Amino acid sequence: MEASAVLTREAARRQQGPATPQTGMQQGSERLPGRRRRRRPERRIKEDQEEEAVFREVVSFHSDPLPARYYDKDTSKPISFYLSSLEELLAWTPLMEDGFNVALEPLECRQPPLSSPRARTLLCHDMAGGYLEDRFIQGSEVQNSYSFYHWQYIDIFVYFSHHTVTIPPVGWTNAAHRHGVCILGTFITEWNNGGRLCEAFLAGDERSYQAVADQLVRIAQFFGFDGWLINIENSLSLAAVGNTPPFLRYLTTQLHQQVPGGLVLWYDSVVQSGQLKWQDELNEQNRIFFDSCDGFFTNYNWREEHLQRMLGQAGERLADVYVGVDVFARGNVVGGQFDTDKSLELIRKHGFSAALFAPGWVYECLEKSDFFQNQDKFWSLLERYLPTHSICSLPFVTSFCLGMGTRRVCYGKEQVVGPWYHPSAQEMQPFFGEHKLAEDGRGWVKTHCCLADSWHGGSSLLLRGVIPPEVGNVAVRLFSLQVPVPPKIFLSLVYKFEGTTNVRVALELTTEDASSCHIGSISVLNETGSRHSPRPLRVPPSKLARWAGRCGQQLSGGWIQRCYETNLHGCLLQDLFVNFSRPPGSQVEESFICRLGEIQVVDANSLLAPLPHVQNVTISQVCWLPPTSGSEGLPAQLGLSCTLHWSYLLRHVRGFRIHSWQTTGSSPIREPPGLEKPTFLGLAFVNQYRVVNLVVEATRPGQDGRVEFLVEPVPKEGFLVPQAEWGRAALIYSAPQ
Repeated sequence: MEASAVLTREAARRQQGPATPQTGMQQGSERLPGRRRRRRPERRIKEDQEEEAVFREVVSFHSDPLPARYYDKDTSKPISFYLSSLEELLAWTPLMEDGFNVALEPLECRQPPLSSPRARTLLCHDMAGGYLEDRFIQGSEVQNSYSFYHWQYIDIFVYFSHHTVTIPPVGWTNAAHRHGVCILGTFITEWNNGGRLCEAFLAGDERSYQAVADQLVRIAQFFGFDGWLINIENSLSLAAVGNTPPFLRYLTTQLHQQVPGGLVLWYDSVVQSGQLKWQDELNEQNRIFFDSCDGFFTNYNWREEHLQRMLGQAGERLADVYVGVDVFARGNVVGGQFDTDKSLELIRKHGFSAALFAPGWVYECLEKSDFFQNQDKFWSLLERYLPTHSICSLPFVTSFCLGMGTRRVCYGKEQVVGPWYHPSAQEMQPFFGEHKLAEDGRGWVKTHCCLADSWHGGSSLLLRGVIPPEVGNVAVRLFSLQVPVPPKIFLSLVYKFEGTTNVRVALELTTEDASSCHIGSISVLNETGSRHSPRPLRVPPSKLARWAGRCGQQLSGGWIQRCYETNLHGCLLQDLFVNFSRPPGSQVEESFICRLGEIQVVDANSLLAPLPHVQNVTISQVCWLPPTSGSEGLPAQLGLSCTLHWSYLLRHVRGFRIHSWQTTGSSPIREPPGLEKPTFLGLAFVNQYRVVNLVVEATRPGQDGRVEFLVEPVPKEGFLVPQAEWGRAALIYSAPQ
């Protein structure tokens, strides 16, 4: 998303003048309504060989209001937003605040590609009107929020609401793209107001509908999602319905040009006469809309005879027909809720794609305390009808974080206690469920997500299993891959067992073509030569010691890290397994409970390339809350909010961790060895972050206060970056004279 990042910075320049602290703010620059100009840097200083920008601010409790669309009215935190009218859509142009909602993650490569003829699975997320806790771009402090993590089973994610232009909250876009899943927004018109809106842009000449299509394309391109579900749920005049196919064709063509892999889907509602008349199938009355875009999403009240009739209508485009399944089971449907598999069975029997509407039913209608069990049950019942897709790029790194938790942990060290929810922070999720040995089912492994403990983030992967006496091991496939492997790869597994056990754990790999695949530092496990077990390193390779200096050691919280280095030539990495084996000499049934905290598969040479430093950190849009009285003997406190910007090539990172230091006086903060650590503020997934109500010490007249902000990059390879390579900027503030 580098292009988006550049555009965001350009928008910031247009709104607030020069973006980098070297140039400062020109005295005559325009001040726009609702903005506070970026503070001019007072000077630049050197600390640890890194430049730091210093900004000066006189405390004032009168500031311009923030634009309501972009900030929550109660907390002033940045939020994702929608557009409610045709006028808002046509007037939209990117501002600096839009940059918060730009996706970090491009759509990851996956196999098979979405363009393959294989039947697909679409998930349409409709929950309580949308824009709930997921609207908070920088996360929120709530527990028991909805989380989706069965990404390997789906191909397309649609964020649905009843607002005219539904722009997916960026957390969903980041999570979907990380898993190689395409994500769509929704353009919907309904009732009488929707009819008037459609007449305004569809009943005129082509310039009207092309202007709407162009804006929809610009929005998808800017925010980094992949297209639109078009849902016209009102009658259309003959003029308007006549222009609907050319509108769809123009929108689809423009989107394909501007958004690689983009999709436009049409929902089964209006027919070619202009009547609102759901058909529950693709037929001659709505075929013209299907022919004008990438796919057709049917209504939900179909029977098998509808599917049989559609075979002739769809022709070679069976996979472009998404047969709707209402998981709430409203109306006359084949199956929903925990009987959704009945609908999937018929859909797959005839070779169509499936569109699962509102599978959040397991969260909305069942006990919240049983959410994870119910969600796993729901998807396990559908598993045999859901073909999976494979990851096809490195580095591959996951801590199994769901983007939520009861505390935040950073590499085994507790960072913040308390509930949190941040969908952008969700990492790659594995296959879930129960995996049994083929023989008699006595050996098994079950995988669960678990918030009770974590190595990094807010959760870990919990594996429970049994090794029967007659076998030596049980293994579970966690990820499907299709990755051309570089000559040397570094692998790491962080784990810990619950309780006392002699069971051993190891990573295993499969490769596609062992005949042309030359392998070193690895043992072959089966006769076909495709499954391999790397040998653990007792110490890391000297060149990688900076990244992996604790291989084989006990880590914080009882975690253990196993490291591997393998030499592979001409190989295609196919699967990642975790194998549990009985101790030598054991003849009894062995049970185990193991937590996985992290898996890394990294091109070893990529670890040797220097990372860029975070640069040009700036501070703008400063707001103050009046002082509150401190406790006895303690000074009064102020609330500080401000926006940070910085420069960094986003392709290098998984995100950023934002920290602060504060002190009285204007001197630079220097960390006393082993004593003072910066305070963690939050996570960012773009080159900007809104600090909200940070408590700082109030100053007396003639005295300065100082807050230093630090921007820590989190590389895709998943290692800590030395603090000397973080970005930083300081704000010196004083009371008015």
